[in-house]
Amino acid sequence: MRNLAIFVISLGLLCACSQNSTPVVGWVSTTADSLFISNPDIFMSESSEKADVEVSINAPMQEIDGFGACFNELGWTSLSELKVEDRDLIINDLFSNDGMNFSIARMPIGANDFSRDWYSYNETDGDFEMKNFSIVNDKETLIPFIKAALAVRPDLKLWASPWCPPSWMKYNKHYACMYQDPKTVRENMKRLGVDDQDITTLNHLAPNQQGAEGADMFIQRPEYLDAYALYFKKFIEAYRAEGIHIGMVAPQNEFNSCQIFPSCIWTAESLSNFVGKYLGPAMQKLGVKILFGTMERKNDLMIDTVMQSEAGKYISAIGFQWAGKGAIKAIHEKYPELKLVQTESECGNGQNSWDYCFYTWNLMKHYLNNGTSSYMYWNISLEENGLSHWYWRQNSLISVNKDTKTYKYTPEYYLMKQFSHFVKPGSKRLMTTGEYDNLLAFRNPDNSIVIVTANEDESIRLVKIRVGEFLLPVNLAPRSINTFVIPRK
Repeated sequence: MRNLAIFVISLGLLCACSQNSTPVVGWVSTTADSLFISNPDIFMSESSEKADVEVSINAPMQEIDGFGACFNELGWTSLSELKVEDRDLIINDLFSNDGMNFSIARMPIGANDFSRDWYSYNETDGDFEMKNFSIVNDKETLIPFIKAALAVRPDLKLWASPWCPPSWMKYNKHYACMYQDPKTVRENMKRLGVDDQDITTLNHLAPNQQGAEGADMFIQRPEYLDAYALYFKKFIEAYRAEGIHIGMVAPQNEFNSCQIFPSCIWTAESLSNFVGKYLGPAMQKLGVKILFGTMERKNDLMIDTVMQSEAGKYISAIGFQWAGKGAIKAIHEKYPELKLVQTESECGNGQNSWDYCFYTWNLMKHYLNNGTSSYMYWNISLEENGLSHWYWRQNSLISVNKDTKTYKYTPEYYLMKQFSHFVKPGSKRLMTTGEYDNLLAFRNPDNSIVIVTANEDESIRLVKIRVGEFLLPVNLAPRSINTFVIPRK
């Protein structure tokens, strides 16, 4: 019996040593029926067997600054429908290291398409000295929203962009660019199942006030450009007085697009002039960086025009969203040292479906594989079905039922968490090669390796992943998102 006991103990030690000599891999997965589930640890093994994909651990690509979303007014008003303790729990989950671990956030300068209504910080016509500048509106929504996040994550990085300047700075003297036809709005609302009585406002832009894409809507006179740079300066200073430090600004959101909501179109030449002579010098004095964007069209020539002008020396990054993603690869190859940023995830239709979650997965792959340093979701929270003031439904990470004062996390919340919880700021994306390409890999600052992969099929998928001399064979559940964490050696 004594010899048998010694044999059993020795065998146990041998197995333990054998297992301890190979990496123990953590595994978290999400499906529609099992959300962010920790699976039993799995062991890699040394093997020369052919793999479906190889992670090149010695081929680091771009540095990852992190993941995040946008502070919108309707995000705060929806969260404010909940009990304070529920709202605090959500904020903690979004920004704490133990939760989503969001490290970057975007915010608007004045109203955007998910504000309560149109506003700017100074609607006094001709106030070039900005004597009437005020962020009083933001003290009701954006400022408490951001302060709640900063209380959880004090080092949260913030950047901001306007959707529209003060309306008096535009040729049409209006916040919108496109006429909003009441008949079309009612037809859209009927299609979306919204009663006509919910249509309380339109943008009231006359057809002859519409802008023409490819032109300028901002008044291109020195006194207006100088005043607008001062407007940005006042914004940065006013938020600093609130204890909120904004590290980067973009001159305009989607400057190619004429919209029914707050918007303003610019030409490349005019943006170059504004950034090079006015905004760049003003922000440089404040220690604030400039992101050129946001690029929502595949317009390489516009980027070249700005980067090769006087404005280029002030540009720290270029931001892409929507159709702008088509230009990322060419721009990354042309300006390899320039930081590229994904600035807004495409926003869906308010249904928050699992199908759209996988669409966003493929967006994330595209942006990160083509050199972006971060990925920004759009709406943090909305009321159920996500209807904006300008009658557009969009997705969100959190969906709030204001009648029952309850909330739920949506599929894209879990998709983002499969990345942001594990991939730390300062990590490097790793090159992958092989027949299987539905994954992304990263090396964290502590040298742990994170692999995020999806199975979009309706059946189980066996994938063999090679990392160095080790092989990781995994069975991915149907319609699943998976994260594998290989600890540092």
